[in-house]
Amino acid sequence: MANDRPRRRGRPRAFDRDQALLTALHEFWQRGFEPVSVAELTAAIGITPPSLYAAFGDKKALFREVVERYQQTHGAFFATALAAEKSVRDGVARALRAAAVEYTRPEHPPGCLVISAAVNCTAASADITELLRAQRATNITALRKRIEADVTDGRLPAGTDADGLAVLVGVILQGMSQHARDGAGTDELLAVAEAAMLAWPANVNAKPLTAA
Repeated sequence: MANDRPRRRGRPRAFDRDQALLTALHEFWQRGFEPVSVAELTAAIGITPPSLYAAFGDKKALFREVVERYQQTHGAFFATALAAEKSVRDGVARALRAAAVEYTRPEHPPGCLVISAAVNCTAASADITELLRAQRATNITALRKRIEADVTDGRLPAGTDADGLAVLVGVILQGMSQHARDGAGTDELLAVAEAAMLAWPANVNAKPLTAA
């Protein structure tokens, strides 16, 4: 007897939005914002342009979400390291060492997405350039406030140039990121991190290490 019941169609594969975001993050991190086209993004993710627009909006909206995800994951190392130490000097030293490791991990593109993703943007993407510039400026401002707090608390000498040190750290991070993208390894960046700390005054209340 023939089976007259209609055949059930297989359900379409569910769209994994989180995985799509991670794929887009990798593409933008590797090549920058402008060089990656919507066609290349959808091909890498495995969806159609209408699906991308429906899930994320346009390419710029997707990139903004990528930056947010990056800051919550790969880019969170600096704030985490800074918060792990009582003094801002020790926190920065720890954070620069962490940068040397994070910027050279083989499982993801080298360097920092927030530093490198807009270096080749044209005027059409001025808002993207400003987004990343503002993020870097926010990070420097937060670091300056930590330095000022340590000066106030007596951990750093009175007269310490808080703004200069904060900007120096930002510049060092940008240089480390680019050096990693040029092929530098972890040990090279660790040497840069150690050299950068020579510009910092010693902690006022630092105690000399004693032999065990």
